Amino acid sequence: MEQTNVKIQTAVGVPIEKVWTYWTSPEHIVKWNSASDDWHSPRAENDLREKGKFSYRMESKDGKEGFDFTGTYDEVVPFERIAYTLDDGRKVLTTFTEKEGKTEIVSVFEAENTFPVEMQKAGWQAILDRFKAYAESLG
Repeated sequence: MEQTNVKIQTAVGVPIEKVWTYWTSPEHIVKWNSASDDWHSPRAENDLREKGKFSYRMESKDGKEGFDFTGTYDEVVPFERIAYTLDDGRKVLTTFTEKEGKTEIVSVFEAENTFPVEMQKAGWQAILDRFKAYAESLG
């Protein structure tokens, strides 16, 4: 089956050093990592290095649904890029670029075969939009 790559992006009005910290530190991840207000990430673990593992728990606030978002880092270049493989084998690449006083974040991920691609793109983009709002609220 042919793999579909999906691209999402945003520009955050915060310096790249702060964006990197907010993106990679568990104490920040748990505050922005959800697609909607009725979901949250009650815990996050992050060993940010090549071959390091990460695990973010994502669940509905009513406790009826949830899953672990887990994987292994393939490449970590501070303030530039993070590449990882999810535990289901899909690849993700996120790049960070400073442009005109903002930090541009672009993520490309391999879609899974259970849910429609547009639904996956909307969910990942919603999480990225929540990250942007969170980062900009901290400055």
